Amino acid sequence: MMTSNTDLLTNLFVENRNETDAEPMKKYMKGHFPFLGIKSPLRKELEKQFFNETRILKEPFNKELVDELWGKNEREYQYTALTYLEKMMNNLQKDDLPFMEWLITTKSWWDTVDAIAPKPVGKIAEKFPVVVGDTVDGWAVHDNMWLRRAAILFQLKYKQKTNEERLYQYIRQNAGSKEFFIQKAIGWALREYSKTNPASVKAFIEGQSLAPLSVREGSKYLG
Repeated sequence: MMTSNTDLLTNLFVENRNETDAEPMKKYMKGHFPFLGIKSPLRKELEKQFFNETRILKEPFNKELVDELWGKNEREYQYTALTYLEKMMNNLQKDDLPFMEWLITTKSWWDTVDAIAPKPVGKIAEKFPVVVGDTVDGWAVHDNMWLRRAAILFQLKYKQKTNEERLYQYIRQNAGSKEFFIQKAIGWALREYSKTNPASVKAFIEGQSLAPLSVREGSKYLG
């Protein structure tokens, strides 16, 4: 059944590929990934058809499906894997976190990492808080820049549930980074948390030595 599932999606995508749109989409991602040229609204329609026809959302979480989509060349397949992950978030278990780590560190770019960190990783960490100390703390100081970004962003949607101490700890550990994607993540995380606790974020920014980009992004809602 696995093969028929991915074959159905491949057929839908290939039938709707658009070479004219593929090139600018590839260029937008700095040439890192080839595209079929299927824009987001149409892709979502095709994904809906795929999910309806396979009824795969009614089944247990299918890691093999995600793995197979991740292995395909064109980026739209990874986007469908992300859509599937988001729809199956409530089915994810603690043991799925190493797989999320693999996804973060494979075919890595902001488009996939920024979907995985605050959604599936955030959900797993919320349900099984032990993984934060066991795993995510290590990501925050990892050699892999995308894991560091994921650690900074995993609480992005937590609002009042944000562990402020941990958020600030991760930011301090990465404050000296010259990486654009780390500086941007710090700013994004602070900006999002400032909607919940502006006074705390303002005091934190004023008390830290942060990159100008991080300060600019983090202060957007602070007035």
